Amino acid sequence: MNIEVWSDFMCPFCYIGKRRLEQVLQQFPHRDEVKLTFKSFELNPDAVRDSGKTINEELSAKYGVSLQEAQAMNDRMNENARSAGLEYNIHAMVPTNSLDAHRLTHWAQTQGKMLELSERLFQAVFIEGQHTGDQEVLTTLAAEVGLDQNEAAVILNSDRFTNEVRADEAEGAELGVRGVPFFVFDRKFAVSGAQSDEVFHDALQKAWAERSPFTMVSAGSSENDAGGVCTDDGCEIPRHN
Repeated sequence: MNIEVWSDFMCPFCYIGKRRLEQVLQQFPHRDEVKLTFKSFELNPDAVRDSGKTINEELSAKYGVSLQEAQAMNDRMNENARSAGLEYNIHAMVPTNSLDAHRLTHWAQTQGKMLELSERLFQAVFIEGQHTGDQEVLTTLAAEVGLDQNEAAVILNSDRFTNEVRADEAEGAELGVRGVPFFVFDRKFAVSGAQSDEVFHDALQKAWAERSPFTMVSAGSSENDAGGVCTDDGCEIPRHN
């Protein structure tokens, strides 16, 4: 089963949704047959790298609320994160442009490290308050998950993997992704938002059931209605009244 997740590293619900899906997957009997891929989505492509503002100041300006109200919003987000087992320190979050982080994860995918780097980036943003628009921070995080730090710097000092980011965003737009997180299960079922464990469990079960290429149709409900079947054990002749 393929699960594609459109998300942004500046989106607090994206990390929460990611963790809830992962927790449900841990209990899923077919988890070893599930491939998880993260797709790029920029909530604010025009965001500057260094705004000089705190996250509370950013929210206050965006929603036209007081700093106290913005802080209360973030207090609620911290509490929401705890429900997924995450200890956010969102007041320390550094607002920045996420394009470089997305570009780096696409490079990490070519190295087999996309999942590891995505997790490390979310942790750095929402728990540690690191500045993930800063290229030195990004290369350090890349090295921490086993990627070559010098090569990461070369990637970031170019425009490489920008096209891959744009392709993800265009693909998401075609699928109807208007907000994140957005989870697509085998291109048959979708879940929008950081939903409950029950919703993710239901989506997994339905997507797995749909993997069967056909639905069995029985001629009747009794044993005598069964058709003849041959297996490795031989051929069984059905009984008829």
